[in-house]
Amino acid sequence: MKKLLDLISEEMGKAFAEAGYDASLGKVSPSNRPDLCEYQCNGAMAGAKQYKKAPLAIAGEVAEALKESEVFSQVTAAAPGFLNLKVKESFLCEYLTEMRKAEKFGLELPQKSKKYVLDYGGANIAKPLHVGHMRSAVIGESVKRILRYCGHEVIGDVHMGDWGQPMGLVVTELQERHPDLVYFDESYTGEYPEEAPFTAAELEELYPTASKKSKEDEAYKARAMENTFKIQSGVRGHRALWQHILRVSVEDLKKNYKRLNVEFDLWKGESDVHELIPSMVEYMKKEGYAHESEGALVVDVKEESDTKEMPPCMILKSDGAALYNTTDLATIMDRMDKFDPDGILYLTDKRQELYFEQVFRCARKTKLVKPETELVWMGFGTMNGKDGKPFKTRDGGVMRLETLIDETNEEMYRKIAGNGELPEEEAKETARVIGLAALKYGDLSNQASKDYIFDMEKFTSFEGDTGPYILYSIVRIKSILSKYKEQGGRLENALLRPAQSGSEKDLAMELAAFGAAVRGACEELAPHRICAYIYDLANAFNRFYHETRILTEADEEKKAGFIALLLLTRDVLETCIELLGFGAPERM
Repeated sequence: MKKLLDLISEEMGKAFAEAGYDASLGKVSPSNRPDLCEYQCNGAMAGAKQYKKAPLAIAGEVAEALKESEVFSQVTAAAPGFLNLKVKESFLCEYLTEMRKAEKFGLELPQKSKKYVLDYGGANIAKPLHVGHMRSAVIGESVKRILRYCGHEVIGDVHMGDWGQPMGLVVTELQERHPDLVYFDESYTGEYPEEAPFTAAELEELYPTASKKSKEDEAYKARAMENTFKIQSGVRGHRALWQHILRVSVEDLKKNYKRLNVEFDLWKGESDVHELIPSMVEYMKKEGYAHESEGALVVDVKEESDTKEMPPCMILKSDGAALYNTTDLATIMDRMDKFDPDGILYLTDKRQELYFEQVFRCARKTKLVKPETELVWMGFGTMNGKDGKPFKTRDGGVMRLETLIDETNEEMYRKIAGNGELPEEEAKETARVIGLAALKYGDLSNQASKDYIFDMEKFTSFEGDTGPYILYSIVRIKSILSKYKEQGGRLENALLRPAQSGSEKDLAMELAAFGAAVRGACEELAPHRICAYIYDLANAFNRFYHETRILTEADEEKKAGFIALLLLTRDVLETCIELLGFGAPERM
């Protein structure tokens, strides 16, 4: 299905052509004066110079050509040459009827689907997820869902940090505490235990302890570097311990990501491309892309058009060690080889802009990607506390993500349990569902690149631009539909009718904007566009609800028309929150 705005513009273009003017002048936009009209066209003013004619005269002729239009109920020419438009309720009803029948509500799908690898999450092995990990997971999951809904193939990769010095630090602290572990006996040739010599809780404590020691004790730091080298060079015991660290960490990460309703297709890490780095480096040297600079191996990525300094992309340090750049370039090479994607999308905090500019330029210069391959970096802002600084615990520490989720769920339970309408277990589960909506919508409703203030009181409110308000609107619709069925009404027989009130038409207009909102969110990789849309839609529904006697309407056909409108509203809202990564309860 074409977008409503495109159909309206087509009708206006025909009228311009009929009046003897260029059809392209018929482009229509939403009105910036909604008190006067619903849409407007400024084509008469654009055509005045071309046709050497007063714009108001052109607008008058076009308005005359639209007198018998099936699309517009009102077309008014206004000085100095505006065309003010209102859409016919019958035309709008036909459009929504087609939406309701069509797959994905008639969303226009691309002629050629694209394949993307989406790199988001960025979890680190041996470290628990903290609030700083939330934005990448939440935004990335929504971008993935939006792209898939719009017809693209998306492979989501968590891309873990699992190969650097943190691994060596954990092994060193284990060695300090349990020197007799069989993993440290280099003469041992048997099978290693299947069970890890530590729990997930112990693992979380090992890294910060080791990190602190390494900053205070040079000998400890040197042992950690040696253990890192042993892991990376394949010493059996050290590699077996690393496998334990990886398995225990990933199990814990999956559990916490599941609480956010976030799922990855791939659980790859830096280690997965370790063996590819030597051949990649050799290729870059052989082809003349990489050269030595002060002992390090670099690729120049500066371009003549640069207006600011662009440092070279370092491939190897002077001691021969690889860097994040090296790993990311090898990962690009691996993704191109395994998936041949049309694009690779990255989601990280916005401070990494220069880094990704270097890596992307290096990947293009060294021909690791095709000329047409899209490399897209999406930088997100910081989640801050009310003091405007990065969100912390009350005592100033970094808050664990599971703690934030728990506190949000507890706040929602407190609000829900207060009305006493739900049994305790149902109230707890409902609080979990609404708590997730509060967190995710609170994050996603902000433009990703901007910082925002995390405000528990605001985010968990049932009023205003919040997740709980959206869910409350959905539950209200479900309640009306349920009561209609109890009255003997049949939902499947409910047919849409032309709107008969201003609030009913406003709701219909918002529903008709679904395709444009979703396409815009897809093209801009912008979940906040979905949030803005469903907030407007929920507001339109609630105005209609408060102004209309729905279930007490005496005219059964009219009542069925209201119900059909609510069915479509429910389905569109539930589709949109699914794109944002959360669902709605049956009651609240």
